[in-house]
Amino acid sequence: MGMTSRFQLALADHQSALNQIAALEPELTRLAQACILSLREGGKILFCGNGGSSCDADHLAAELVGRFQLDRKGWAAISLATSTAGLTAIANDYGFEAVFERQVEALGRAGDVLIAISTSGKSPNVLRAATLAKEMGIHVSAWTGQNPSPLSDLAETRILAPSTVTARVQEMHILMGHILCDLIETELTAS
Repeated sequence: MGMTSRFQLALADHQSALNQIAALEPELTRLAQACILSLREGGKILFCGNGGSSCDADHLAAELVGRFQLDRKGWAAISLATSTAGLTAIANDYGFEAVFERQVEALGRAGDVLIAISTSGKSPNVLRAATLAKEMGIHVSAWTGQNPSPLSDLAETRILAPSTVTARVQEMHILMGHILCDLIETELTAS
């Protein structure tokens, strides 16, 4: 298969996922409402993920702390993937499976929101963070691919990107993340 064919295949695969993503509107709206309520009540949005999902966690937290499209005050959002010292210290002392869980324990409180991003929905460190968050009364939102997973089973809201291809799942996650930021920003700056 030539490059042009691979290019066309990737575009078609992306378009197929994009055509199905509108079905996630009710879940994303529920998540936006949970985030808005948390922020209004002095809570925070926590994000976690590995690899490309950690980059999405960083990106989306930055959109809320800084700005998305509107000039407004910053909101409490933290990516649990950003502290090299914290990640390596926790991994060294407790194992890599605990890197997000330990931060949820330290930083989270009932009424917060955890956006747990894992394309497979099976990442042990994300699962442990989500399990603890749920026990602590933190709203857990699972962002995975379309297949059922242990992470989606733990969550109150689920953003299940309609694909099994990691690249397509990540593309849909960042699109849904931008829409989430827009919903939060529009609602909180209007009130």
